[in-house]
Amino acid sequence: MTRRFSKTLAGVLVLSGIGYADLPASAHHAFSAEFDINQPIEITGVISRFVLTNPHSWLYIDVADENGNVTNWGFEFGTPFALRSRGVTKETLAPGTKVTIKGYRSRNGQPFGYATLTVLEDGRRFATGGAPDAPSSEPSASATSTAAATRSTP
Repeated sequence: MTRRFSKTLAGVLVLSGIGYADLPASAHHAFSAEFDINQPIEITGVISRFVLTNPHSWLYIDVADENGNVTNWGFEFGTPFALRSRGVTKETLAPGTKVTIKGYRSRNGQPFGYATLTVLEDGRRFATGGAPDAPSSEPSASATSTAAATRSTP
């Protein structure tokens, strides 16, 4: 290599490093660090918001209990690319759409979880998970446990 080429290459690498230093860090977590495989859930509600973003998309649904109190639940989905390849779009999961989510509850007990399957009222079903270490099949109906406050639908 010539000396001039080496200096140019070194300069490009330094500038590239400075450019990447400005980007926000995004760490990926393991499924088991945030979600509990021993707490499968099935929740029905109405979509309030759907966010297609990397590394995980999120679906938010309003779930009413038997007294009419509404809790907004958030569910982690897979990447936008993976979801689109399965037929999931912003139009498919538009606000106001009634859905049933099967998945796993968060470890901290807050109203969020990991969605393995999303079922629309018309019967269409979409695999919506994407974590490599998450269970690959939907929770069994016999193992699905849901808090009383989340079983009702609005």
